[in-house]
Amino acid sequence: MPVSAEHIRSLHKYELRILSIIERWMKRYSWVPLEQIKNTIGLSESETDYRLRRLIGWGMVRFNPVPYDGYALVSGGYDALALHALTKKGTISALGSLIGEGKESVVHEAIGLCPVAIKFHRIGQRSFSSARTNREYMPAGGHFPWIFASSRSAEREYTALCALHPKVSVPVPVDRNRHAVVMSLVAGPNLNRCRLDDPKQMLEEILDNTRFAYRAGIIHADLSEFNVMVEEGRCIIIDWPQWVEAGHPNAQQVLQRDIDNILAYFKRKYDITSSFEDAFQCVTG
Repeated sequence: MPVSAEHIRSLHKYELRILSIIERWMKRYSWVPLEQIKNTIGLSESETDYRLRRLIGWGMVRFNPVPYDGYALVSGGYDALALHALTKKGTISALGSLIGEGKESVVHEAIGLCPVAIKFHRIGQRSFSSARTNREYMPAGGHFPWIFASSRSAEREYTALCALHPKVSVPVPVDRNRHAVVMSLVAGPNLNRCRLDDPKQMLEEILDNTRFAYRAGIIHADLSEFNVMVEEGRCIIIDWPQWVEAGHPNAQQVLQRDIDNILAYFKRKYDITSSFEDAFQCVTG
């Protein structure tokens, strides 16, 4: 869960600087040496130690004494940096309740100029080796901490939303900072959590939007009943960080899997039998 708004408001400028310094040096170190932090920030040893203890107590930084005194950001610290930047910019003014949680993200309500959703990407925190294998945009090896994988995932999703809106029914992109994407708030349930009055029409609408995305050069690559929301009778397709280009060597295989997933769901829940060939032609024709 993101760090509390109270702690973010309480952050001293020195603590924000320390978080930023650790973030910067994590590009080189798994655990940023204490000496590196002290040399970069230029504060007294006692002041630096005091600020680090506060950050550890607030769940923003983790300490590791082996083989040297080192520090790393945890999700609370990275959330704090993103939220501080988005608040300073005026994108959001308050963080609301948790509205969704998956293996690689958490989503909260937030207040901006209007109610919005803010999605914090959490790539690789549970299984970093799996994330490296399944994400082409991540390097196959070498030093690449989860915070940068999460930032890259958020960047990809924001890029997709900007390219697709308004041609495709997706959340409206508002802003991004680091691993956090701000988008319009969807007031409705996931497809798997509702009972549709007209499932055939919804299936057609999902396939139409898949076609619109394909024509824009984008394939979702993780389409299922869990990544479609229903708001006032219309579909909104969410969760785009894994998208692939329509010109990708495996594009047809990826698109087939997306279509298979959706057809299988409507067959399973509503006993609607649809021709895969017709659906594929509808999307690509």
